[in-house]
Order: sequence, then C-alpha cells, then structure tokens
Amino acid sequence: MCSPEEEALLRLEEVFSSTLARINSLVLQPLLTAEPSNPQGRECLRLLQQLHKSSQQLWEVTEESLHSLRRRLCHQDSVGLESLLLLCGADRVLRVHVEYIEAYTSCVVVQAFQKAAKKRSEYWRGQRKALRQLLSGVSSEASVGTTLVQALRQPLAHHVQQYVLLLLSLGDTVGERHPTRELVVHAATLFGNLESFMRQALDQATATQALWHTLSSRLRDVLCTPARRLLQDSQHIPVTVTPLRAERVLLFDDALVLLQGHSVHTFDLKLVWVDPGQDGCTFDLLTPEEELSFCSKDPQGRMVWQWKVTQAVCQALRGKKDFPILGAGLEPPEPPTCRCLAYTFRAEGRLCQATYEGEWCRGRPHGKGTLKWPDGRNHVGNFCQGLEHGFGIRLVPQASEDKFDCYKCHWWEGSMCGYGICEYSTDEVYKGYFQAGLRHGFGVLESPPQAPQPCKYTGHWERGQKSGYGIEEDGDRGERYIGMWQADQRHGPGVMVTQAGVCYQGTFQADKMVGPGILLSEDDSLYEGTFTRDLTLVGKGKVTFPNGFTLEGSFGSGPGGGLHTQGVLDTAALPPEPSGTRKRQLGVGAFPAESRWQGVYGPFRDFVSAGCPGDLQEALLGFHVQNSRELRKSQEYLCCERTQPEDRAGRMEDVLDELLRHREPRALRQCLRKALSNSLHPLGKLLRRLMLTFQATYAGIGANKHLQALAQEEVKQHARELWAAYRGLLQVALQRKGQAPEEDEDTETRDVQVHGLVLPLILPSFYSELFTLYLLLHETEDGLYSQGIAHLSLFPDTKLLEFLDVQKHLWPLKDLTLTTNQRLSLVRDKCFLSATECLQKIITTVDPREKLEVLERTYGEIEATVSRVLGQEHKLPMDDLLPLLIYVVSRARIQHLGAEIHLIRDMMDPIHTGGLYDFLLTALESCYEHIQKEDMRLHRFPGRGDSRRPW
Repeated sequence: MCSPEEEALLRLEEVFSSTLARINSLVLQPLLTAEPSNPQGRECLRLLQQLHKSSQQLWEVTEESLHSLRRRLCHQDSVGLESLLLLCGADRVLRVHVEYIEAYTSCVVVQAFQKAAKKRSEYWRGQRKALRQLLSGVSSEASVGTTLVQALRQPLAHHVQQYVLLLLSLGDTVGERHPTRELVVHAATLFGNLESFMRQALDQATATQALWHTLSSRLRDVLCTPARRLLQDSQHIPVTVTPLRAERVLLFDDALVLLQGHSVHTFDLKLVWVDPGQDGCTFDLLTPEEELSFCSKDPQGRMVWQWKVTQAVCQALRGKKDFPILGAGLEPPEPPTCRCLAYTFRAEGRLCQATYEGEWCRGRPHGKGTLKWPDGRNHVGNFCQGLEHGFGIRLVPQASEDKFDCYKCHWWEGSMCGYGICEYSTDEVYKGYFQAGLRHGFGVLESPPQAPQPCKYTGHWERGQKSGYGIEEDGDRGERYIGMWQADQRHGPGVMVTQAGVCYQGTFQADKMVGPGILLSEDDSLYEGTFTRDLTLVGKGKVTFPNGFTLEGSFGSGPGGGLHTQGVLDTAALPPEPSGTRKRQLGVGAFPAESRWQGVYGPFRDFVSAGCPGDLQEALLGFHVQNSRELRKSQEYLCCERTQPEDRAGRMEDVLDELLRHREPRALRQCLRKALSNSLHPLGKLLRRLMLTFQATYAGIGANKHLQALAQEEVKQHARELWAAYRGLLQVALQRKGQAPEEDEDTETRDVQVHGLVLPLILPSFYSELFTLYLLLHETEDGLYSQGIAHLSLFPDTKLLEFLDVQKHLWPLKDLTLTTNQRLSLVRDKCFLSATECLQKIITTVDPREKLEVLERTYGEIEATVSRVLGQEHKLPMDDLLPLLIYVVSRARIQHLGAEIHLIRDMMDPIHTGGLYDFLLTALESCYEHIQKEDMRLHRFPGRGDSRRPW
C-alpha cells in the first residue's frame, strides 16, 4: 500500500513539472529572442541558452520521476518503492539540479536577466502579473530583472525543500528494517546537501555580482567571467599582503587577485601553496614567481583567510565545486604538495615567457616536465626546486632553418653536469662529461667525415677547453697528435703520427713545436734535431739511416722545396741490429700510463666513493641514447634508450649481490667475464670507454710500430684499474650488507690478480689494435722467418729431419704408411703430425696463458711420439728437443710467429718467469731465430754438444 508521502511526492512533481513548463514559455523563451549587438550581449545570450537547456533537462527528469511515481501508485503490489527515480536514480536527479543551479548563478553573476529584460521592457511590463503568480513574497514594486531572478529560483528552492521534508518523513514511515530504508536515507541526505549547495551558490553569485559594481569598468573587463565566484574580500576581513602592498585582496574560486592601483596581480589557485606562518596572525603563499606573506589584524581573521584559500586551492585542483559547501568535498582537506600543471613565466630572467608543463612542488618545477621558450628552445627532463636537475634533453635552435643543437645529458642545479651526448647543428657530436655547463673531464668531440676540416678529439677537457692528455686526429692533414694540451692548444710533450708512417716526438708550446725532437720514418731512419710545423728538418740535427750511416750538420729548405744540408756523413758504422731499432719507442717516458686516462677512471672512482647510488650511475658512468645526425624538432627526437632510475637502483643491488656470491677464484673469473661483457654493468661500461680511447690512439693512423710499448703498458694499466674498480665495488657490497671490508692488498697479491685474472679477460677487447702494432714492429724478422719456412717446406720429412740433425732412432717412421708407389724419401707433413696440429692452435686464442698451454701440450705431443717410437717413456734433453721443435714449427707454418712470441712474452703473467712456460717460450724463440738465419738454407744445423741432460 502506498504511503501518504508517496502521494504527496506525486502531487509535488506534478506541480513542479507544470511550473517548469510555464517558466519555459513565459520567461526563458522570450529571453532568448533578444538579438545581441555586442560581445557582452552575445555572452549573455549564450548563458541564457545554457540555462534553457538545463531547465529542459530538469523538466525531463521531473517528468520521468512523475512517471515512476504514477506507475508505483497504479501497481502497488508488483512495483516496489525502490523503483522510484528519486530513490534508485537519486544521483542522476541531483546532477541535473546542480547543472541548473550552476547555469542559473552564472546568469546572476553577469546580470544576464536584467540586461536581456532591457531589450524588451514593454513586453516584460505586460507580463509582470503573470510572473507574480509564479512567486510568493515578491513586492509589486520590484523591477522586472528582480522578478525574473526570483521566478527562475524560487520554485526550485521550494521544490527541493519539499523533497527533503517528504523524503525524511518517508524514511520514518518505512521503518529501520525496510529493504529500501538505505535508499530513502541516501536520497534525503543528497537533497538536504543540495539545499546547502544552492544557498551557498546563490550567496556567492550575489556577492560576486555586487563586487563588480564596486570595481571600475576596466577591472571588470579584466576579472569578470560568468563562472568565477567571490569567496573572500579584504574589505570584509582586512588583510595586508607583502611584498606587493595590495590595496585590496580578492579570493575567487579559481584565482587570487591583488589590486594595487591600476595594476592587477592574478595568481592561479592551482599553482598556489599555503605555508602556515610562524605567528598567529600571518601565513605565506608560494607561487611560481612570488612568495606572498598575508597578515591579518587578529588570529581569527588569519584563520578565515588561510582556511578559505586552502579550500579554494583544493576545489580548483579537483576541477569542480565542493559539494555541498566549500571544504566539504570527498577529497582530503589539504591540497597535495606535488601537482602536475602548466604555467607561463612572466618575470624577467632566464625563464621569461617560458612555459613549463609538468610536475610542481611548493611553487617550483620539481619532477618531470617540459620547458619551452618562445625562441624555440625546448627542455624535457627532470627538475628540482625550479632548476633543471637530473637527466634532460634540450633543443636549442640555430640561425639556419631547421637546425638545432641537441643536448642529451645530466644537469645539476640548472647547468649541464655529468655525462652527456650533444649533437650540434654543425653535425659535430660530443660525448663526454660536463661541469657548470662546460665540457669538463673526459670527452670525445667528432666532426662528420664530410666536414671541411674533419677532426676528432678524444681526451680531457677543462672548463670547455682541451686540456690535459688527449688524442686529436686531423683527417684533412692525415695526422694524429698524442700528447698534452692546454687551453685548446697542444702544449707539453707530444707525439705526432702521420699517415705516411712518420713519427715525431718532442715538446709543443702554444700549438707549435719547440726545441729538439725525434723524427722516425717508416724505413727506421732516425732524425734528432729541430723541425718546422709540417715536420720539415731545419737547424742543427743528426740523421741515422737504416744502414747505419749518419749525417750530422745543419738542415734547411733547398731550392724547389728540397732539403738542403751541410754536415758530415759517416759511412763507417755497421747496420744496426733489428732489436736496436725496435727499442725506438715513442711516448713511454713522456706520458706515464697511470696518468693518461684519469678522466675515464675518475668518474668511476667517484661513483664507488659515493656508495654506488643508482641515481648517479648515468651521470658518472654514462648511458646509451639514440643517435641522429639530422636534428629534428619533433617530440619523437626527444627520447633515449635509457633504463628508468628505479630499475637502475634495483640493477645495482643485483650487481653488488652477485659480486658477494662469486668470490671464489673460479666463480670470480666467470663473474668478471660476464660483467665485462655486459654494456650495462659498471665494469662493462668502464671497459668500453677504455676501448674507445685505445682505438682512438692506436687504430688507423695510430697503427705505428713505434707506439707498441706505449700501447702494451696502457693495456696493463687498464687491467690494474679494472681490478681496482672491482675491489671498490666489492667493498661497497660488503658495506651495504654490514660486513667487514676486505683488507688492502699488497702489490704482489694485486699483480697476481691483475696478470692472472683480469688481463686475460680484457685482452680480447684490445687485441686487434695491439697485435697490429706487434705485427708492424716485427715485420722484418717475420719476413725472414717466412722465407725460412718456405725453404724448409721444400724438404720431405726424412730429409728435413736429417737436415735438422735429428737422431735417426727418434724418427717416427713406424707412423708412416706407404702405398706401393710411394717412397719414404717423398713423404711430407706426416711426422710428428699431432704435435704440429697442436701448435697450430696457438693462433686460435688471444689469452697468453692459453697460448703457453698450447706450447706445453705441443711439447707433450713431441715427447709422447718419441716415447712411442722408443717403446719406453723418454725425457728429451734440450739438444734433442730443439731440432724436433724446429721441425714442428716449420711444419705448423704459423704466420707472424715473431709477433705472437713477443706479445706472449710481454703479456704473460710474471709468476711464470723462470718456470716451465718461460723455458718453453725461450725454446720457441730459439726456433724462431734459427729459422731466420741464412745457414738454415745453406748448411746443416749446427752440431749437438755432448750434453744428454733430460729437460
């Protein structure tokens, strides 16, 4: 059975629906007929149209509610109370009412009704009686505008009030346990809140409308908008603001406005942070460009202003009005400290007219964001307290069309600091470190090959200039300079290498050669004296020719550009030994290996000293980014293949944990091998940076035999630094786990690890350039060796064994299987075949220890073959071993054996000095030297002594 409240709701909806229809025909439609003649009129017409639309929606939802009530009354047994739209669709009904109230109050704020009524004043005077029938308590003397305002508000206010009363009564009627009790209570609460919302909205609209009358027309034009509502006025509760000294302070629902004479200072509330003051009468506001201090006469005034500003900021950030009243929204009452918004700076300075869009904290850009200047500059990245801080990408337009400088690097307090990659509009690319916005530390600056003067510098920088140790390659002149720099000029000891193979070592000052120097040519001619800029001999000097002749005197340019000399030619000297010319190595004493690449080692040490923080890993160790020669303005260009900071921190933890788990020798070797091969691992990053410097120095033009000693000591120094880097990471890992650090190593222990563990692991990374230098250095001896091998290869096995004076009882003839047409004297490459094949494997590895192990196995194969021939185990004395080893070497036909032997000798672990491996390598060297000798082609091998001492 239906309750009296339901019947009353039915009558209420019928009356309200009829009233809305009459308001629409009597008021709204006539208001829309006025033809606007100015922008203000067109704005009023737009607001009235919006109100008409909201009124129509309100009528439709009222009709729908009326229909649900009639259906309930007609089918009481089958249709439950919960089917009423006011209960099941209370939120929707509420939303329609709110939209109507907002549209209505917007019209009130700008006096849209009064302005529209003036257009048809005679019509409205004739409708005054009909309008008063819609209203109660309206004076007959009231103006048409006032009557219209009341006609569009009063019926709604009465209707909502009756909703609340009837719904509360219905809640009492259905009882506590009724299934629809919760729906009824919810609807009553909503419409009770709607009453409060409507009262506050009308009060704010009325106060805002009144405000506009107190301001000049110029200020009204600046400040007046239909959606803006006044929340507080300093004329009602006085407050002073410093440092701007505002005459009047207006708090709107979207902005804080300070009036100062004819000046208007407007602050978007979304970018206002409230900071409680130190005493009871003041509080501060933080904005992107101002810090304002508010002071009231008493604590109560301060509390009102601070509370209203705080709630207005919250409401502005939510983007909708608080419901039912200001400060009663569902969100937390305090605005968030961190926000994501856009703002254009106005004050003079580096950010003038720049627009920042991104994350903010307490009035400053803080977090990720984008900064754009009117001149086309564009910065995308991280910010901290208003400054670029962390990784960022900046585009800087240049004068030429569609050309930009692009900086992808780390920033510190507004300046580039740490590792970065910069691609310039000139197509030059810099990869390296910055400090205070300038190149500082290690870096590589390279111009494109098609540049008018192609150049590449790899080395150290100081305050934007080349300074310290560095390598510069001049592609146009075909020269490479290796040495010291100061203020962008070659200054100090240096080595110049040319494409023609000429090397110079001397002293530079202000980019010019000064004092005496050394000049080495490709044919090993040596000049000691003074030079010109283009390496022309000038002044006093001495030339030592490859055949040992010397020329000492004065040199200068002769007629036609030739060389003129006056001096003494000495032809009595004998040709120098090849070993003597090999000792002519450049740069070794001038550039100590431990001081060359401090700019590469330093950032890694800083990273370890800081405790390996993930957020500094990129800034100190570098990163990988997409490269492009053509700089583009598109957003797609502003990207990098980078690991996110949280991933980097997690990965660093994994790196350190892995080092702790793999400290045993065998596990450590595998751990280091994996780390060095990983381009994202700190040790892998350091190795790749060192590889880059090595290639810049010794590849291409730098592939000169006189740089071999410089290169091999550099590789050893890299191994020492990488071991120190590993030890540093291990100490950080122990510290993070709260474990005691390891004791410092002594020099002997360190050298064992460096040569036995690290050097073999990193040598493949430098092997190509390093072995090329050994090839060039030993080219002459290897040429003689190749001739000897070619001569010995003409011998059949038995003839070669006989030629080498190998005792016949050691010949492995039983290993030879002959066919009917073969003779023993014609068989080749069959004797000691296993030893020969074993020795050939020496070129399949770059590890010196593995090469020595191959040599050891080769000796084992020779001895095993002899033991099988003799039918008993037999230890070969040196006099028997050497001829057999020469035989195996000649049959193995290993190319560049001299380069291989000397590389093994230089790079092998010092622990093997004087041991088995050292002895075997010495024996191989003896074989190599014997094969080079002329008597290997003309005479028998020198006779054996009487020694039969087993080896």
